[in-house]
Amino acid sequence: MSSILDIDLDYFRLFDHPLDRLDKLLKWAERPVDAVFEQHHKALKFWSTAAQRGVISSPQFILHVDEHHDLLGERPPVNFGNFMFFAMRRWPECRVQWLVEMRIDSPRQWLSDEAWKSLARRFTSGPHKPRNWPKPDLVTVATSPGFLNEGLRRRLLKRIRRSPAGGADGGWWG
Repeated sequence: MSSILDIDLDYFRLFDHPLDRLDKLLKWAERPVDAVFEQHHKALKFWSTAAQRGVISSPQFILHVDEHHDLLGERPPVNFGNFMFFAMRRWPECRVQWLVEMRIDSPRQWLSDEAWKSLARRFTSGPHKPRNWPKPDLVTVATSPGFLNEGLRRRLLKRIRRSPAGGADGGWWG
């Protein structure tokens, strides 16, 4: 059983103290950030490769910290708007908690009834991490340029690199 902490920096743009929010997540994770991507959907390939190589077992839990649910359709190609659908399809036992303060919309409106029915029991959302959610075995961060201002993006990345949990030499920065 493995768990992934998937952070998109756009999540922090609506908070008064975004660096404190990030620090709290990284402290909870108690591990370094494994990879940083500009485009969020590249995390799926990273997770898949990690599972194929035995770095992690097939993910059972993904804490998806993001302003968006990333379930905007079920048709290829995989992109930043739909990659979570493909992650849930790849790992049919994986539960996803979308950590979000204010839901913009529901993934149900973007998926066919059949697709939503296959995911709904495994997809939850809300402003808090579920009680007893397992600590991550892998932490990835998407910088999502264009979704938040560049100054905040730089401050968040600097904090990740300096964080004891983030470790300046602990992850892949691409």
